[in-house]
Amino acid sequence: MAFFSPKRSGAGSFYLMAIKDKDGRPFDGGSTYRLNVPANAPVKQYWSATAYDRVTHALIRDMKWSSRSSQTPELQKNADRSADVYFGPKAPEDKESNWVPTKAGGHFEVLFRFYGPEKPLFDKTWKLPDIEKIQ
Repeated sequence: MAFFSPKRSGAGSFYLMAIKDKDGRPFDGGSTYRLNVPANAPVKQYWSATAYDRVTHALIRDMKWSSRSSQTPELQKNADRSADVYFGPKAPEDKESNWVPTKAGGHFEVLFRFYGPEKPLFDKTWKLPDIEKIQ
């Protein structure tokens, strides 16, 4: 993930962008990926993960939705209070509430937003891991 917005603790928003997976390969819309968002994300408001078309940098056309966030009512959390967000052409079994659809035959990028970012993000005591390919 790369930083590309000003650091203002507690105010505004801060973005991280990923164009490649944990192994350095560009995101393929026909594959499935997982982002584990650790518990206690350092935000005053909420976080969100959005998939964009890599060619146009616009939302991927004809998808049910383009993102999942800590405000998604049905978002499933793990026992440790982390949340797994999935990106791919179909939802993993029983994980549709945590899934962001992508389109086979294309590439995508992910923008992770922190609304009201807090100090643990900037001092790196809370870290967002790389997105990993799972299928």
